[in-house]
Amino acid sequence: MLFILFFLTAAATGLTALAQQTNQETNIHQLYLQDQSDRGVGGKAVAHWQDLAKRDNARRDRVRELMASGALKSARDFHDAAFIFQHSVQTNEYPLTATANDYLLAHVLANVAVAKGDATSLWISAASLDRYLQSIGQAEVFGTQYQSKDEQPTTQEPYNRTLVPDALRLVFCVPPLKQQLSNAADFNSGKYPAGILPTGCQR
Repeated sequence: MLFILFFLTAAATGLTALAQQTNQETNIHQLYLQDQSDRGVGGKAVAHWQDLAKRDNARRDRVRELMASGALKSARDFHDAAFIFQHSVQTNEYPLTATANDYLLAHVLANVAVAKGDATSLWISAASLDRYLQSIGQAEVFGTQYQSKDEQPTTQEPYNRTLVPDALRLVFCVPPLKQQLSNAADFNSGKYPAGILPTGCQR
């Protein structure tokens, strides 16, 4: 009788732990899906950037809680968290120093995902490094950042094109320089570039 009670208690404890783990995984992935949906991927994009920034801030706060509690476990968890921090935006209430730290944290999270076996996180590793470098006034090195301000042509500047060779860019699922020029031209013509990622790459 005691053995049966012990077995049932252990089984119940195991199911509770499994449910908590599943909820945590769903939680971080739901935050990622919300992040993507707010940008028009699989949903309707948020119309005003101020509203988007508020939603992004709330998501990052929740991810910080999950990180502090040790809830991020899988490569996918860290991949999703990296994208959420990559989308930090400077506002009057959220200074550039804070966004720079978010980009650097996104880079760290992406590297954890890669270390856990997720090759699709190679791109976000490169992109978060580029975004961090530009946020502290340095040149990006992979060429993942395309920007256009005040209806000016799309630019990747500042950009150090000589530090990372094209062969290494491809390892990180970043297209070579020639394709990047074509991508910028597509952006300037109002099209989303088909070559934003090399063939066979995902992010």
